[in-house]
Amino acid sequence: VESSIYFLRKQLKEPVVTTNINLFESLLKVMVTFFAPYFEEGKKLTPDEIDEVEKEYDKIFIFSLVWSVCCTTTLEGRVRFNQFLRELLVKDKAEFPEEGTIYDYRFSLKDKNWQNWMEGTPPLEVDSKVEYADVLVPTIDSVRMKYITRELIMGNRPVNDETAQSISQVINNKSVLTPGPTGTGKTVNLTELLSKGMEKNYQWFGLTFSAQTSENQTQDALDTKLEKRRAKVYGPSIGNKFVVFVDDLNMPKKEQYGAQPPLELIRQFMDHQGWYEYSKEGKPFRKLVDVIFLAAMGPPGGGRSVITQRLQRHFNVLTYTELDN
Repeated sequence: VESSIYFLRKQLKEPVVTTNINLFESLLKVMVTFFAPYFEEGKKLTPDEIDEVEKEYDKIFIFSLVWSVCCTTTLEGRVRFNQFLRELLVKDKAEFPEEGTIYDYRFSLKDKNWQNWMEGTPPLEVDSKVEYADVLVPTIDSVRMKYITRELIMGNRPVNDETAQSISQVINNKSVLTPGPTGTGKTVNLTELLSKGMEKNYQWFGLTFSAQTSENQTQDALDTKLEKRRAKVYGPSIGNKFVVFVDDLNMPKKEQYGAQPPLELIRQFMDHQGWYEYSKEGKPFRKLVDVIFLAAMGPPGGGRSVITQRLQRHFNVLTYTELDN
């Protein structure tokens, strides 16, 4: 990890700059998604099952490293990172496919092997009634980005009992930030994932920020979508999760002290699991449960601001690069 982060800092560029601790935490979050199936209600692992999982730790770590530390750079940076990491893998005699790049494969713990992202992708069937502009053709970029985002949000398993729900706060519910240039499919991919690729108990709501978006507008839009669970506690209907997809996250203009109020509202939720009801007397604190944030944004510049690390540190950053020929 240390050598990869050092290489990133010294040799490569990030469209959205991360911090070392954020990258390391993101790596752990990706690793944890592999163990989600083992937290099923009432399931106990045998010593043999534990041994089988432990044998795959190296491969799980490599995959998690690629999709945390190695995925925040540009397309050019990925080419260089591929060469750098492959040299380390050869040196350490790690098992990894020789063809393609480190970004072309995912590790299947179930099958205990490396698989190309397009392997198992169903053939495209186009409905004759669908408009040409609405046809979405799966590519390796869209497949892998949707897969990793889904795993971080859902953890690849349902949560039923109360004990499992407490564990799910560690396994599931990870916030994901997807920066990238215009035209790389961020909004289209994430909208398709939320509309068609999630379990039925995952509801979602989309917000598009602009320079004029205020914190009160943001809070009002979300408060109206949540139900009262009990006194001062709000969320989606019991048994459901609520994913808030924020597009153009870094668009709100900064106020006189350099903050972006809508982002500070989101940051307050992530730090304290709620916010204050500004319109009520005494401004009581409203706790929010089972709410997950997913965001997309363009690189800073041209009206888009650099977002505060106080907010960004809560996200796994998955950078969309320019499309590769």
